[in-house]
Amino acid sequence: MQASGKGNTQPNPNGMPPAGLPGGAPGNALGVQLAGGAAIVAPVSAFPHGVPGNALIVVPVTQPTEEFKAQLEKGPVGVTQEQMWKLLGFNGPAVQVQDDQGRPIAIGLEDLLAGLEKHWKQDQEDLNRARIYAQELMKYGRLDKAEKVLGTLIASGEATGDDWLALGATQLQLKAFDKAEGTLKGAQNLMPDNPYPSLHLAKVAHEKDNKDEENEMVRRAISIDRRCVDAWAYYFQFLRDRHDEAKAIEMIEQEASSGADAKNAAPFIALQGFFSANEETRERAIEFAKKGVERNPDDPLALLVLSALYGQTGNLKKVIDLLQPHEPKMMRDVRLANNYFEALFQDRQIDKVTKLLNALAGSPDRQVKQFAIERSKGVAQFLQQQQQQLMAASNPATPTGPRPVGGRKD
Repeated sequence: MQASGKGNTQPNPNGMPPAGLPGGAPGNALGVQLAGGAAIVAPVSAFPHGVPGNALIVVPVTQPTEEFKAQLEKGPVGVTQEQMWKLLGFNGPAVQVQDDQGRPIAIGLEDLLAGLEKHWKQDQEDLNRARIYAQELMKYGRLDKAEKVLGTLIASGEATGDDWLALGATQLQLKAFDKAEGTLKGAQNLMPDNPYPSLHLAKVAHEKDNKDEENEMVRRAISIDRRCVDAWAYYFQFLRDRHDEAKAIEMIEQEASSGADAKNAAPFIALQGFFSANEETRERAIEFAKKGVERNPDDPLALLVLSALYGQTGNLKKVIDLLQPHEPKMMRDVRLANNYFEALFQDRQIDKVTKLLNALAGSPDRQVKQFAIERSKGVAQFLQQQQQQLMAASNPATPTGPRPVGGRKD
């Protein structure tokens, strides 16, 4: 079957343009993701002039119904996303999880949540089962259910500060602000060195239109952990709303000018995030990101955001020059490894790509090791295709077809 639709190419999550490896490797150049709320299902024979360039081939896992087969016989059929997931054998949208070996697998969302609920109910005294279930419920927006599961954790008397924080964050999203405030204060007491209870209390104060309390809580979050990027980002938003953008930047830079922040990249990592999305302001984002790297050249997050910005502007040389001295960090940071790999591959520095992947394959980090294995397969397939193309070019097929009859007539 063929599923086609107008695609919307999605950027790499780390900001680097896709490398265009074949066979589902990173940035498959032909893999345009579907956008919108529907797709078109039809036999390949419905496209006599060739498969559309923005189409995706899907193979149903379940047997289509007789009614659906009858519809297909009449021509291409429009289906909703829900119908497409069902055709593919998923109960709900497909979500990616990892098996016990760390390999990515797909499962229907409803099956995932049902399985986690069953696992939790088999032994409700195992609090980790409840935590995992609640985490997935929050991740997929099942907030009412998440609040109930987290409530059982708190009621057990063995809840951690993180459990209180998760419940408070859930109640905040449910707009139960009074409940959230009480819960988050509990988390604050249990985790005095964690900035996030204070940061969420700032959001509660914002919803209650208490500007003084909001200011106090966000500044408290920064004082607890001056390297918390989220706290600096929230503070910038708060100042911008109170004053204007230029004044907010000035106040952030002034706040970050003390000796305590001499090697702190977090304020500038936070600032670049407000200007990186739009091409018109990306150069400004780069300037902030550079300041972050200048503050702390060994901060992995500072290196990540600056390399991603260089990648978005297509400056592969700057990505490579920035990250090459930090190859040892990539053994434990798959994000840096990804950006460096993408730049090297797009620049067709295959020898360096191979050397990098061989080194990463020996990483003690499971994510990095899996990254190296997957990318190595993609590179091998790419090189094989290149070899086949060279052989085809050096041995062109003998032309076939009818020879002209007779000679030239003057």
